Amino acid sequence: MSTTTIEACWNQIGVNGDQSCDKLQQHVHCRNCPVYAAAAQQNLQRPVGDDYKKDWAAHFRQAAGGNHQQDAACLVFRIGGEWLSLPPRVLVSVAPAAKPHRLPHRTAPGLRGVVNVGGTLYPCMSLADLLGIDESEGEAAAHRHTFARLLLTRWEDQSYALPVADLHGLLRYASTSVQAPAATINKGLSRFLAGVISHRDMRIGVLDEALIGHQLARTLR
Repeated sequence: MSTTTIEACWNQIGVNGDQSCDKLQQHVHCRNCPVYAAAAQQNLQRPVGDDYKKDWAAHFRQAAGGNHQQDAACLVFRIGGEWLSLPPRVLVSVAPAAKPHRLPHRTAPGLRGVVNVGGTLYPCMSLADLLGIDESEGEAAAHRHTFARLLLTRWEDQSYALPVADLHGLLRYASTSVQAPAATINKGLSRFLAGVISHRDMRIGVLDEALIGHQLARTLR
């Protein structure tokens, strides 16, 4: 049995904890921090005992789970008072919030301009405008530090920067648990939803990847 001890600071003061770590402002997410990377290296290099191998062999010999198997994943974020999600495959990276520079003679609703992230220009697209969400609504959960961020995304050959008010992170869920959107959801948002999932006290709208990509491309034309 391995005696290697890993200090999982991300579960205490990082994104899965109270988010009080002073490195979050610089790195945005724990997975970008060298402390997290060093812990991963340490974990991969630890000795593996016979009992560990036997336990995992027994685990993988078991039959697959039933209808509640967590067979899907999404990236969860907040815009205004709405918790929304997109599939991880459209996400390139997460960056600190940046003020967009307006483009002359481009006034399409949803296009706020361009942002410079690491020397690369991205069209800054407002999901709040496209989905009819009031950005002044919504507050951070109690005892939670909130940082506005940019989601750097990509649909086909086009990249976009999407401003969000808060980032919950990746969430695994059972595709069979997706429910139909409530009738009370605003029409602008509901037509872009593939469904809704529940997680703790959050109701998370699952955005339709194809419809959102089409709308972003249409707005950028």
